[in-house]
Amino acid sequence: MNQPRPLALVAFGGNALLRSDDLGVIEEQRRRADAAAGWLIDLVHRRYQLVVVHGNGPQVGQVLIQMEEAANKIPPSPLDVAVAQTEGSMGFLLEKALRNRLIADGSGPEVSTLLSMVVVDRADPGFAAPTKPVGPFFSRYRAQNLQRDHGWTMVEDSGRGWRKVVPSPRPLEVLGVPTLRTLLDRGDIVIAGGGGGIPVVRDDAGELVGVEAVIDKDRTAALVARDLAADLLINLTGIPEVRKNFGGLDEQALPHLTAAEARELLDRGEFPVGSMGPKIESALDFVESTGKEVLITDIETLPAAMAGKGGTRLAP
Repeated sequence: MNQPRPLALVAFGGNALLRSDDLGVIEEQRRRADAAAGWLIDLVHRRYQLVVVHGNGPQVGQVLIQMEEAANKIPPSPLDVAVAQTEGSMGFLLEKALRNRLIADGSGPEVSTLLSMVVVDRADPGFAAPTKPVGPFFSRYRAQNLQRDHGWTMVEDSGRGWRKVVPSPRPLEVLGVPTLRTLLDRGDIVIAGGGGGIPVVRDDAGELVGVEAVIDKDRTAALVARDLAADLLINLTGIPEVRKNFGGLDEQALPHLTAAEARELLDRGEFPVGSMGPKIESALDFVESTGKEVLITDIETLPAAMAGKGGTRLAP
C-alpha cells in the first residue's frame, strides 16, 4: 500500500518572474518560469504533493500602467480585475513550465491553475488608512485630478512622482478550498491564490463584491497551508536564509528559529514591515496554529535547503 505523500505549499514573489532590471518583455518571464519549474519539480521528485502560491506585484503594476496609457481609448478596469488578469497570465506561464518539465520526465501528475477569490473584512483597519503603492507614477496635477474625480488616495513616492495607494487587508477566507482538496486528492499540482488572491467582501445581502485592495501573498499562503493541513510551508524570498541585523556589519545568518525566538526578533523590529516582516508573521501564524515547520530561503537554494544544507527552518 502506498504511503500518503506529504503536502508542501510554496509561496514566492512576482519578482521571481519579473525583476526591476528586466526589460519587461514576456520572454523574460517565460525563461524565469521555466527555471522556477525546475526547482519546484524537485519537490515532486522528493515525493511531495505541491501547491504553489505566487505574488504579482511587478505584473499587476504593468497592467495598471497599460490601463493608464490606454485610458483615453478604453475605460480602465478596477484593481480586483487587474489582480484576476495576472492570476490567469502568471498561472498560464507557471503551469506550462511545470507541464513541460513533467513531459521531459516522461510522466507525472496533472497541473491545475485556480483563480482564487479571498474574502477580507470591509472593516479592516487597512481600508481606513491605505498604504500600499500600486501602478504608475503621476504628475501632481494628474494625481490631484484622480483624487478629485475617482476618490483615489494619492501619495508622493520618494521624489519619483505621485502614486495611488490602496489597502492591504488581512485575508479571512480563501474561497474554493474544497475544490483545491479534490485536485490534490486526485494527485494534481495546484497553482492557487495568485497575487494573494482577488480581494472581495461580503455585502449586507451576503453577496461577493470586488474591492480595490491587494492582499499579501505570504498571508494568503499561510492561510491556504493551514486550511489544507500542509506538512511544510516554504516561503521563497530574495536571500538564502533569514538574517539578523540584515545589511549591517554584524549580519548573522539564522539557520534555525523557534517560534518564540522569531516572535521576539519580530517584536524588536528586526524584520521590517516592507521586507521580511510579513513573511515572519505569516510563518508564525502557520507554525503556531499547526505545529508544523516553515522553510524560508531563495529559489536557487531550495534544493540544498530541502536536504538540510541551507535556508532557515522556523519550528514550534
